[in-house]
Amino acid sequence: MPDLDDTAAPERPLLLIVDDDPLISDSLAYFLAGTFEVLTSHSRAHCTRLLRQLRQPPRLALVDLGLPPLPHQPDEGFALIGELLALSHEMRIVVLSGQHEEALGRHARTLGATDFIAKPADPAQLRKTLLDSLNFQDPPQAATPLLGHSEAMVKLRTQIGHYADSPFPVLIEGESGSGKEIVAHQLHQETGRKDKPYLALNCAAISPTLLEPTLFGHAKGAFTGAAGARAGYFEEAGEGTLFLDEIGELPLELQPKLLRVLENGEFQRVGETQSRQSRARIVAATNRDLKKEVREGRFRADLYHRLSVFSLSVPPLREMGEDRLLLLEHFRQHFAQQGRQGAFDLDPAARAQWLSYAFPGNVRELRNIVIRLTAKHAGQTVTPQQLAAELDLPALAEPNQSGDDRDALMQSALARLRQDGPGFELDRFLAQWERAYVDAALHLTQGNLSQAARLLGINRTTLHARREKSGRGGEDSDVS
Repeated sequence: MPDLDDTAAPERPLLLIVDDDPLISDSLAYFLAGTFEVLTSHSRAHCTRLLRQLRQPPRLALVDLGLPPLPHQPDEGFALIGELLALSHEMRIVVLSGQHEEALGRHARTLGATDFIAKPADPAQLRKTLLDSLNFQDPPQAATPLLGHSEAMVKLRTQIGHYADSPFPVLIEGESGSGKEIVAHQLHQETGRKDKPYLALNCAAISPTLLEPTLFGHAKGAFTGAAGARAGYFEEAGEGTLFLDEIGELPLELQPKLLRVLENGEFQRVGETQSRQSRARIVAATNRDLKKEVREGRFRADLYHRLSVFSLSVPPLREMGEDRLLLLEHFRQHFAQQGRQGAFDLDPAARAQWLSYAFPGNVRELRNIVIRLTAKHAGQTVTPQQLAAELDLPALAEPNQSGDDRDALMQSALARLRQDGPGFELDRFLAQWERAYVDAALHLTQGNLSQAARLLGINRTTLHARREKSGRGGEDSDVS
């Protein structure tokens, strides 16, 4: 196990393995030890406590979906994916699932996992998947513009321009994976403070006992381990921007001190009585419903109102139309250059499938899909079948399917409903499946409507009507 207090960067990347079976975790650790420095954990709760002791989070995690307390249920594994990404947005997560749980593995990717592997895992393939996930690094925030021409993205950029030079706080809200940290950085870049410091602090990544001295600084001897006085983020930000990510994780007892800074700029280092002044512009972000948190007593109403003088809502990817193609091109070229290999391309049917997919995991899911396609199909043209293997589109249950298959599909449906809640739309989800099968049939028959209809088990008139309904009528020829 690595030394939790060691500040030296390890020569091998740190890999976190989370599995409740010690035989599996020990075997994986033994096999992967030559490539990675391995840290193991046996549960979601233990993992969270362990990571908050580290000075830097691991760059890579391998997570078993079937964590306790309920064996062979994905809830704990799904929840841990969200918690790990809250601790570090850059972390790459590969999940392990059972042989009959492919649908669960696919869904884990919509929650932010880079990829999944069925158990028992082939050791060589596991190592390759982990290295592929790690080797593709995101472009820096400064080189990641807010791409898009959709109405939702134009509105967001307009609001950023309006709010940029105001000294008042800005609250950025949006679904997980939608790119809130990119919006925060863009907000800083468009202000007169852009030459001043830009500091970002993830409130979920630090132990609650260390969050106060991290924010406000501390005097020498203020607590065990405080060998000298140290400035906190509010001081170090100076007259620049302080971005507080995952603000919904701020402990309730610390919220009045943040409120005081927002109201009059005053704060004190831990262990001091001297008041100091902050002139930093505060930007906060959350994927939580803070109004609900206020109603349930986990977030102060007065702090919420101070933080949300201006609010920005980052649109989910499903509302951005053809902007999904711009993001595809952005990441496709970036990862191809990084891997020093040719970029993949999508054939026309796969391109249509890309536009029809809802991307429930937003930009993070899109990025991970591009990473997998780059690793598997560099320099090639991707077909709908190859693309479908990377999407969360499990096969529809058939009457003769086994009980295991039906159970896996039901678990996938349960997971999606838990994630999307009231935002789930059955008609849209089923229409997405229908478009994917229609596109695949047309691809296989080279656009021949009659042959595609026979392949799908419907008549030509029905196929034409369904294509007209989806806005794709007239795109293909029928040579029959």
